[in-house]
Amino acid sequence: MKKPNYVAMKLLPLLLLSSAAFAQPGGDPSGYASAGDVKAQVEAMRRTMKPGQGFMWMPLVRGGDAVAALEYWKKPGKPAVHPDQAEYVVVIAGNGTMLSGGRLVDPVTSNPTLIEGRRIEGGTTRALHPGDVFLIPAGTPHWFGIAGDRLVLLGTKIAQPGH
Repeated sequence: MKKPNYVAMKLLPLLLLSSAAFAQPGGDPSGYASAGDVKAQVEAMRRTMKPGQGFMWMPLVRGGDAVAALEYWKKPGKPAVHPDQAEYVVVIAGNGTMLSGGRLVDPVTSNPTLIEGRRIEGGTTRALHPGDVFLIPAGTPHWFGIAGDRLVLLGTKIAQPGH
């Protein structure tokens, strides 16, 4: 007898929720997710993360080519730069810090939209709390620290052609 695929079973509610958030009535191209949709997706992401997993990304709404996605952080990632994308972010849950500006040390291009480094020299550190909003210009080094058990962000990358 074949064993059930528990990973697929855990991801199915996330995919259904994401699909529901993408579908808009009456041909309206606007992306929309209610506060309840956001809360449910954050909870589904929490339940789906494996022990030791530090990050999860899940699209929430789409509008044309733009995607607003939830980022669930349990551990800090590497400092990063998006060369041709600004990043608009709202803190949804949890607390943390953001270091932005300065200079990325030991940069390595991971893909055309992402350069990661070992650390940031200089820059400005800010405390992050639910409801905070910020915009990181294209080409700006940034890093998120986590205070407590998580930091949940709603982020949208905004292409900056010719940057």
